[in-house]
Amino acid sequence: MSANILLIEDNEQNRYLATFLLEHHGYRVLAAIDGLSGLQLAESTVPDLILLDIQLPLMDGYEVARGLREMPATREVPIVAVTSHAMSGDREKAFAAGCNGYIEKPINPDTFVAEIQRFLPTPSVIGDVS
Repeated sequence: MSANILLIEDNEQNRYLATFLLEHHGYRVLAAIDGLSGLQLAESTVPDLILLDIQLPLMDGYEVARGLREMPATREVPIVAVTSHAMSGDREKAFAAGCNGYIEKPINPDTFVAEIQRFLPTPSVIGDVS
């Protein structure tokens, strides 16, 4: 079973590239173009992973991450900030808001999927009785 990934990204080109790469590797991608719709979609679908841009319309990614951590349905869902915010302190600010990972834009198409895979829950093995 492939993972469901919620991509909260307002830039159409960034959304297209990330979706293309993830779907090519067998993941199902849901997309939201702003923080408010991202929160709503996360609560209704409870994805396996959330990829979150920081610079979003309506509410910034830090506020979205804090909101995701407050909702019982998404409290434990891994959040990876995927952002061009790469100034000193931005990484720490993302982690303080509730993100589990941080990837700088522009993303590298050769390494992007491998970078986010480490945040996905490990699938359980059927019949494993260890």
